[in-house]
Amino acid sequence: MESAVDISPKNRSNHAQIERRRTFGIISHPDAGKTTLTEKLLLFGGAIQMAGSVKARKTGLHTISDWMAIEKERGISVTSSVMKFNYRDYEINLLDTPGHQDFSEDTYRVLTAVDSAVMVIDSVKGVEPQTRKLMEVCRMRNTPILTFINKLDREGMPPLDILADIEETLQIECAPMSWPVGMGKSFKGIYNLYRKEMALFKPGRDYPANDMITLHDVGDPLLDEMLGSQVDELRENVALLEEAASPFNLRDFLKGSQTPVFFGSAVNNFGVRELLDTFVEIAPAPLPRPTTTRMVSPGEDAFSGFVFKIQANMDPAHRDRLAFMRVCSGCFIRGMRVRHHRIGKDVLISNPIIFMAQERETVDRAWPGDIIGIHNHGTIKIGDTFSEKEPLKYIGIPNFAPEHFRRVRLKTALKSKQLQKGLVQLAEEGAVQLFRPVMESAFILGAVGILQFDVVIARLKAEYGVDAAYETVGYVAARWVGSDDKKRLADFEKMNRTNLALDLDGNLTYLAASEFRLERVVKEWPEITFMRTREHD
Repeated sequence: MESAVDISPKNRSNHAQIERRRTFGIISHPDAGKTTLTEKLLLFGGAIQMAGSVKARKTGLHTISDWMAIEKERGISVTSSVMKFNYRDYEINLLDTPGHQDFSEDTYRVLTAVDSAVMVIDSVKGVEPQTRKLMEVCRMRNTPILTFINKLDREGMPPLDILADIEETLQIECAPMSWPVGMGKSFKGIYNLYRKEMALFKPGRDYPANDMITLHDVGDPLLDEMLGSQVDELRENVALLEEAASPFNLRDFLKGSQTPVFFGSAVNNFGVRELLDTFVEIAPAPLPRPTTTRMVSPGEDAFSGFVFKIQANMDPAHRDRLAFMRVCSGCFIRGMRVRHHRIGKDVLISNPIIFMAQERETVDRAWPGDIIGIHNHGTIKIGDTFSEKEPLKYIGIPNFAPEHFRRVRLKTALKSKQLQKGLVQLAEEGAVQLFRPVMESAFILGAVGILQFDVVIARLKAEYGVDAAYETVGYVAARWVGSDDKKRLADFEKMNRTNLALDLDGNLTYLAASEFRLERVVKEWPEITFMRTREHD
């Protein structure tokens, strides 16, 4: 019976679609060139006809993946965009993670929806703090990572020093796939260590399709003609790498312990094609996903998926809310009826969409790895699972205890209803958390990254017409609380009412005025569980 399923036309068709798909995120510190690389990848995939450089934002040519007003003003990404494009015979879903100094939960959750990641390192600065944080998230799930060392057209760190920095700081083995000849003004190009090819760099020239020169090996006399006196340094480096560097190992890459490394200049489109060619060949197709009951394979016939992101007002004219769903198994067909397990109802999904940043189009079918948008009328939450048949609940989509807190204050009392609506909808997106203190009426916002407060105030004004401000509040930590001992939990609530609040889902939360006070309360109430993270209900 099992073999009959394996050879069925439907199963073969689904398998072919799954194998064609690659779903990944790009991670980096701000200004390492992530947005530029994103656009160049879209350019190669034919998804856009021209790229607006980061500098061009000042003239109104905002990058394709940054659509929110505050992003355009500040020249940063504060939300995560989803972009789909084709390259060769592959369907690629690119999830662009926020690239600002701050860190939001949105970033964590986007990385739960990918199967691999591309890490961008600035060759001038090496590994930076944001990259370390993002790597920690990737390591939680052993996400395979390719590395692109950017800005070789500038004077930067010696390549061997950059590799040592990555290995020591991020604790991941580097396997160089290409090697630069010079840098800055002396940058001559990139030698592909595995394909024995040389790409020559000429300043001011765009490289939509590099002219690759195939060589016999690094001793080929053609290199002497192309590189002149710099050829000796390249040969020395290649000999050193063959002796000391780790060779690329696909198994180590797929388990997240080794990263293949490429060099280039994204702004010049140089080295990007080599990265993309290797990415589609070695990055994993959609992988199995854990649920509370079992692992779900992408090759299963029955459809299932989970929501990892909600975005309000992507189209301000329609005041819409979209839920971003990662398809995990089976084939999604437009108009199918699926079970929304948290609310226990069957729902019809009639107008699913796919994304090209802010552009969107209706999709008739979607396979594992694809990200589809579902219109949300307030019933869908982050972490919700939808499936065709079996009751499932995908796990690993967490809420993190916020580290920063602000009280929201209205400038005009007449707008209280709009304020409540705006805060609830923005909190549903998951970038901030909303708390209602048990003993007072003013809302308290909690966030993992402090920039999110500015984002909320700006979006309240732009999208809801609410003029509000925030003020500091005397809390430094939050913990969700619970207990199997109902009497002790009731006693705890009675004794700590001034520090208790309910989050958006009605979960009881303890807000601590200091770390010392939090430690003391935890010791005083051993029967109570204090949680730093909470799975989405």
